[in-house]
Amino acid sequence: MTRAAASTPPDFDRNVFVNCPFDATYQPLFRAIVFTVQDAGFGARCALELIDGGDVRVEKIVRIIGKCRFGIHDISRTELDAAHGLPRFNMPFELGLDLGARRFGAAHLKQKVQLVLDRDQFRYQKFLSDIAGQDVAAHHDSAAGIVRLVRNWLRTVTKRHDMPGERKIDARRLVFERELPALCHDAGLDPANIPFADLTNLIYEWLRAHPLGP
Repeated sequence: MTRAAASTPPDFDRNVFVNCPFDATYQPLFRAIVFTVQDAGFGARCALELIDGGDVRVEKIVRIIGKCRFGIHDISRTELDAAHGLPRFNMPFELGLDLGARRFGAAHLKQKVQLVLDRDQFRYQKFLSDIAGQDVAAHHDSAAGIVRLVRNWLRTVTKRHDMPGERKIDARRLVFERELPALCHDAGLDPANIPFADLTNLIYEWLRAHPLGP
């Protein structure tokens, strides 16, 4: 076994780092990303899983990024915060960490690939022009658009032939969304504020109970 292979984290080739806004307005799109990732057979990871108050947050994020071959980054949230009158730079910062890991990291990190999302395709040029040349996909604030972009990107970069099509994933997502309030009620969760670990578990259990048909 090569040294590079020995240092590759477990599940590296199926982990997807999700870097996006976490506010209430974005939640339907966030759930669409996570659902698509899991229905396509991958595992979603993100900063919301960090709960250890004894560690530096950026170090935790770096560790998660290092365990994920794939990264999905939505840089669309550029509005000023109502409380402080300033934009939030977490998403571009985490995108930079992921790109830097691929460029400067260990051998297995050279395999990392990223999907960069924005509301409109060329909007990023006005606030993050340094990533010019990077393909940026536009979702137009559409959950169905998110499903299409994420699924087709995973299909392209992995060349997997067993991945469900975008229409099938989105149809399943819509059923899950309709059932989500009842699922949260049964689990004792607030549908408006579902912890990330509970969301991924709800999706996992739902997918297990609703296997893909022919």
